[in-house]
Amino acid sequence: MRERGKYYAVVADDHAIVRSGLRSALEQPGLIEPQGIEVLAESENGLEAIAQTRVHKPDLLLLDVQMPMAGGVEVIVEVQRWSPATKIVVLTGVTALGMISSLVESGVDGLFSKGDDNQELYTRLPGILRGQRHIADRFVTALKDKPEAGLLTGREKQILNMILGGHSNKEIAALLGISAKTVDKHRTSMMQKLDVHSVPQLMAYALREGLVDPASEL
Repeated sequence: MRERGKYYAVVADDHAIVRSGLRSALEQPGLIEPQGIEVLAESENGLEAIAQTRVHKPDLLLLDVQMPMAGGVEVIVEVQRWSPATKIVVLTGVTALGMISSLVESGVDGLFSKGDDNQELYTRLPGILRGQRHIADRFVTALKDKPEAGLLTGREKQILNMILGGHSNKEIAALLGISAKTVDKHRTSMMQKLDVHSVPQLMAYALREGLVDPASEL
């Protein structure tokens, strides 16, 4: 049974040492919350993050968006669908402005850089848990002069990332709980908007716009 006044979290990162460090910090009484934040589960890939959040419905999901099986905006969309009260806080090494812009637009409650000291994260988490939103200063500065994002909807961006991850329409449909026909309609609409006609052209667009990290595996 959960204690009244205490907060609960799921930590999702594909590196065990990162998960361990974050769990230790979250659960330490007084560092972030007087009673600490109890970690109910850890996830090492995107599908686990979605599943664990759906089961536990934690107050907080601390999320890395570059994980195997599912990552980026698609995880955020599914978490928002299954556990809308969960505060989503992204801790990322991503620097591409297109991806950062997509994360901000997705409605995450917090966005922090792995390149910064974690103290900013620890200082801001109490406010985020109580309804505030915080985007790290480095991201705010980087996005200040960036033109408005493209025409893709959140679902289209989600499907784009899954296509780039090598998933077929049938696999995407199964993962998202929609029909393959619906996936195909989103895919057709997306390609028309971007004026591309093949997956390689989609990949080139995504790399150019920073929607994927060129160093990551597709």
